[in-house]
Amino acid sequence: MKAIINGKIILSDRIVEGGVLLFSDVFEGIVDSGSIPEGAEVIDAKGGYVAPGLIDLHIHGYLGKDVCDGEEESIRVISKGLLANGVTGYLPTTMTVDMKVIKKALEVCRALKDESRDWDGCAILGVHAEGPFISEKKKGAQDPKYILKPDAKFVKEYADIIKIITLAPEEDEDFAAIKEIRRDTDVIMSMGHTSADYATALKSTELGIRHVTHLFNAMSPLAHRAPGVVTAALNSDVTAELIVDTFHVNPAFYDMIYKLKGRRLCFITDCLPAGGLPFGEYTLGGTKIIYRDIVCRLEDGTVAGSVLHLNKGVWNVYTNSSIPLWECVNCASLNPATRLGLQDKKGSIEVGKDADVIITDGEFEVQKTFIGGKLKYEA
Repeated sequence: MKAIINGKIILSDRIVEGGVLLFSDVFEGIVDSGSIPEGAEVIDAKGGYVAPGLIDLHIHGYLGKDVCDGEEESIRVISKGLLANGVTGYLPTTMTVDMKVIKKALEVCRALKDESRDWDGCAILGVHAEGPFISEKKKGAQDPKYILKPDAKFVKEYADIIKIITLAPEEDEDFAAIKEIRRDTDVIMSMGHTSADYATALKSTELGIRHVTHLFNAMSPLAHRAPGVVTAALNSDVTAELIVDTFHVNPAFYDMIYKLKGRRLCFITDCLPAGGLPFGEYTLGGTKIIYRDIVCRLEDGTVAGSVLHLNKGVWNVYTNSSIPLWECVNCASLNPATRLGLQDKKGSIEVGKDADVIITDGEFEVQKTFIGGKLKYEA
């Protein structure tokens, strides 16, 4: 049994001060300081926050390693590195590259998924396949020569490891692949890198699209005579990702998006292999990217992704909005857990749930990360 004292415990609907969080491999409860069980290991949070482990639904790499390397070592490095950012579970994310490369990456993650439950990194909860079924008009930093039409057969072949797949619904003739994937799998289909108009996007949500990839970015925008994918996302009950690095989406939108999406909002990093490294030149899927300030770009200036740490993203929104801190944390823990169907085990500090928990300082910088009650990282 472990007991965390002197912490501000972030629950899904409030922050508890003065309590003691007890946990073994699962959360056992919150008690007063006089009720700590004899023999419990006491951990001092030193006035910082105690929060559920964070879950990143969309991350391409970290510390120079790319999910699309298709190498076990790359996944191990990424998984271990993310512990310092409070991430306890994630979806390694592929991109639009050669299909052979995508399949190799999926197979590596499939092979490591069970082992990751108890290794020295955060857990692989599945994979997010970002493409290759996207729109060339909204490709962003994706390589157009590898773009394909939506293919349900491919998704079904890897339905055991793919949890989310990003696709452009307008590229799916008569929504045939969307219908087949919905009928035959539990894979969460997400619209992204799409130039769909409002009617097409909204229709796709009725037929099987349940999620939106990095809202506002690489999609038809909200305009008063052409509502686009953004408006369809806000007008439907799909969950939506948001890159919260203060660059990809201006902080002025944070309150508005939260008011419209609430518990259907999921903070992501969309972090590239340059994450955790100094400014410089790196690669993404074999393409050169330049990392300066808080963003990565291709040589032609196209925005390629972020280098965001998820704990920093939570703090970005909290300090740039009126959203309560516990709801900011939910957007990076409970909401993504719910999207993945894991809300009974992960995503919040509740009795019986997995003891995935982080201790941070007063500005949400991670000091300790526990997974299943085991200390995995200490600053």
